[in-house]
Amino acid sequence: MTVHANTALVGSEWVSDLRIEVEHGRITKLEHGKDAHPSDTRVDVLLPALANLHSHAFQRAMAGMTETRAAGRESFWTWRTLMYRFLDRLTPEHIEAIAALVFMEMQEAGYASVGEFHYVHQQPGGAPYTQLSELSQRIFSAASQTGIGLTHLPVLYTYGGVKQEPLAGGQLRFSNGVDRFLRLIEECQPLLPHADSQIGIAPHSLRATSPDDLQQVLKSTPNGPVHIHISEQVKEVADVEAALGQRPVDWLLDNADVNKRWCLIHATHMTDDETRALAQSGAVAGLCPITEANLGDGIFNGAVYTDAGGAFGVGSDSNVRISLPEELRTLEYSQRLRDKARTVLVRGEGSVGQALYTGAARGGAQALGRAAGNIAVGHLADLVAIDRSHPTLCSLRDDQLLDGLCFAAPDGTVTDLWSAGRHQVCGGRHIARDAILTNYRAAMSDLLADL
Repeated sequence: MTVHANTALVGSEWVSDLRIEVEHGRITKLEHGKDAHPSDTRVDVLLPALANLHSHAFQRAMAGMTETRAAGRESFWTWRTLMYRFLDRLTPEHIEAIAALVFMEMQEAGYASVGEFHYVHQQPGGAPYTQLSELSQRIFSAASQTGIGLTHLPVLYTYGGVKQEPLAGGQLRFSNGVDRFLRLIEECQPLLPHADSQIGIAPHSLRATSPDDLQQVLKSTPNGPVHIHISEQVKEVADVEAALGQRPVDWLLDNADVNKRWCLIHATHMTDDETRALAQSGAVAGLCPITEANLGDGIFNGAVYTDAGGAFGVGSDSNVRISLPEELRTLEYSQRLRDKARTVLVRGEGSVGQALYTGAARGGAQALGRAAGNIAVGHLADLVAIDRSHPTLCSLRDDQLLDGLCFAAPDGTVTDLWSAGRHQVCGGRHIARDAILTNYRAAMSDLLADL
């Protein structure tokens, strides 16, 4: 397979007339200043495609259902109660159809891969399926249908709170002790959908596991990505500090070997010292600006983190809205609103849009353990093409294109997308869109009839 781009971003440089040769999903050759061959797939502007580093696919089906104010003050915790009620109705077939829709929408938005933070393992009420990996296999099937690159992150969720309260209600579907969790990982490994797929681990949070369980799981899985929810809510910080004697990020950095294989999801409420320490650890801050805004989580300590050279990536989390440009602009705009300043998340001088996009590309690839995030020989062909003739982009210089994409462009500028060389989006549409939508609508009709 060969792609020819009129303009492309290679590293930090914009180049013209780039030909890219791809074999077995990886880039094998780059040639600048070359005319297109008749057999080339021709595109306008080519970029490294981002990884969506944090997704709970099933929550996409709840979008728009939790925006009515109930008596008293709405919060993350009341949203969570509604989510648990929704969970009680989901069948394996529903989960597969919803995940396929989500993965398709991600690719049409410009994401070539996803970290699926998968914590629905059991039947309603907590009884296991005949195969521990039944619901993971549904995620694998959705990844196969869409061709998206997958880093599967089964979740260890053992307790209902930081005091090791028993699970109840909707949480019972998440239940896994350490032994069963490790068996689940082992069962999933040979079933992954693509050669570029991989598996990591996701101890859910410090409130849903215990220090001993966390250490045991880390010792048993010395390789691969480690993702954890950390410091998302003020109440969570207070609860962890009361139980463990330290704030969540401080405790984790002091009690685990947090390094480049780690991704700390949200990390919203950090002191400046915690922020700098996280940046220096080499871990990725997994930011989900649209969901964090939707749930009222708070604002990430972005300026301090960026100044300290911290790695970051973005994810669509609850999937209430899947929009790569909006994810990046919401991240920057949250900083501007807090600081009453402009152009916050760029070190020194330069394009904020390019700093956001390339930073998220590198950090997302690192978080997923994926050789991607840049157009380079040896990297996976995770590529996205955008339409420069769009009114919001047509007047911009090369070095302004990512500012236009991040801050001005609507959805719909993506023309083509490759996930490890699989050409899944053509002409702005996923190649399996019609079948995926049909299955999703049937699943939702069945699900809603029972709600």
